[in-house]
Amino acid sequence: MLIQPDTYKRIVSAKIFMDNNFREAINLEQISKQAYLSKFHFHRLFTRIYHTTPNAYLTAHRIRHAKILLEKEGISIQDVCNSVGFESLASFSLLFKKRNGYAPLYYRNLACLKRNCRKNSRSALFRFVLSNNLVRKKARMNKCFVRCDFSFV
Repeated sequence: MLIQPDTYKRIVSAKIFMDNNFREAINLEQISKQAYLSKFHFHRLFTRIYHTTPNAYLTAHRIRHAKILLEKEGISIQDVCNSVGFESLASFSLLFKKRNGYAPLYYRNLACLKRNCRKNSRSALFRFVLSNNLVRKKARMNKCFVRCDFSFV
């Protein structure tokens, strides 16, 4: 069954609405109104076009943006959680770990480690090993304190 071009454009406009408003608490009802469709029909068509549900797409978009914010220094995890549209730190942490394999704090420490290692390896090639024996992590006052152990390649 083919989707009519005007219906497709309405679904795309609703997706753009999701992309622009992901920081706010939006629901399927609000998104489907942007496409001028019932929420059931919108859900069915969105899933057919993008191969994911609207809620899963919105969550993935929020997590992608959270990863970018977590890589920056000086932003607390609670602030990241709130700025990407999650209402609960617990649900944010759970979904983040489920999608990435790491908790947000651990992801931030890995990003800090990579950033510090890049600063220290301007011209030489370094291989850093990410293991609990070589890397000591601490998060205090939203700063990353990491010890890098290098070995030459």
